[in-house]
Amino acid sequence: MRFSELAGKELISIDEGARLGVISETDLVIDTETGIIHSLVVPNRGTFFRRRILVIPFHGIKKIGHDLIIVDLGTVLDEGRYLRELNLD
Repeated sequence: MRFSELAGKELISIDEGARLGVISETDLVIDTETGIIHSLVVPNRGTFFRRRILVIPFHGIKKIGHDLIIVDLGTVLDEGRYLRELNLD
């Protein structure tokens, strides 16, 4: 599947049925040597002034449909630790 096919699809939580965002607003972490997607980094509404970032591993994607992608929030990774591992912090 190409990124252009994913762009514009809504991310929906399987647990809550809540809209998490749109793929065009997210970042994909991709292994440049193999082309494998490791995770989606989704900016999400948090508490008052703090934005929450969700790091969803690829195995957390349950279904890719025509208009939306269903994800399992039970697989969400800790943002700080994940960014340190990628040396992006």
